[in-house]
Amino acid sequence: MDKFSYEIVEEIAVLSENQRGWRKELNLVSWNGRPPKFDLRDWGLEHEKMGKGVTLSNEEFAELKKALLSM
Repeated sequence: MDKFSYEIVEEIAVLSENQRGWRKELNLVSWNGRPPKFDLRDWGLEHEKMGKGVTLSNEEFAELKKALLSM
């Protein structure tokens, strides 16, 4: 499996935290040096481990925001 890199460019929100300290977060993350995307996933302490998540481009995030505001 190829190695990958990530940089959390901006921490936007912590949505929840479980009993083991893992937090569901919304962040701007740059994957492999690419432009940052909105990223929603579980993170371990100090962001050393991560769970599966969803990344969204600016356009996708704008559409999601519109959908949530219309609810």
